[in-house]
Amino acid sequence: NEIMECVICKNGTTEPGKVTVTLEREGSIIAIKEVPADICNNCGEYYLSAEITKEVLKKAEDAFEKGVEIEVIKMGSVA
Repeated sequence: NEIMECVICKNGTTEPGKVTVTLEREGSIIAIKEVPADICNNCGEYYLSAEITKEVLKKAEDAFEKGVEIEVIKMGSVA
């Protein structure tokens, strides 16, 4: 993880942490908890690496394909 200036607020820098990512599609809501991210210490905006983004989208796609209305997934668990 590399410290960077936040592109949203321009006043903070990022620190490693974990966030909950919520995705919505056609009435289905998927929340993925404990996602590793770089989080702005000023405004709370978070940034995901390309690898983490790919994993998050795969977990969400698996849940959407099951037709769930709402699902909460822990990042470390298998979808």
